[in-house]
Amino acid sequence: MDPLPFAALLGIEIISAAPEKVTAHLKVRDDLCTRPAVLHGGAAMAFADTLGAIATVLNLPEGASTTTIESKTNFLGPAPTGSTVVGECTPIHRGRRTMVWQTRISTQEGRLVALVTQTQMVIPASV
Repeated sequence: MDPLPFAALLGIEIISAAPEKVTAHLKVRDDLCTRPAVLHGGAAMAFADTLGAIATVLNLPEGASTTTIESKTNFLGPAPTGSTVVGECTPIHRGRRTMVWQTRISTQEGRLVALVTQTQMVIPASV
């Protein structure tokens, strides 16, 4: 899989990637934070969106591509600067036209930071 430039900018480290689950780490740096110094909601959403896109790509038919068409985030707790969050992305639905993924973002201690549900459109290969 080609590295994703935005994922590299965020500092996402893919731990494992399979059609059933994608797991990654993200170090909470100062430049990814709001005030007080905790992970910015947009950074958390971008982290989850990246994992959902990777998971979708792992499930696409040959030649197809994808784009996010919907995303919803529940923010449940802070992740302070200097900590590392863990993202675990699993399927809710893997269909021919759409795929729906849920990403749990937690601290390394297991405290839930955010729960993201996103829908990816499956774009068929050009004929």
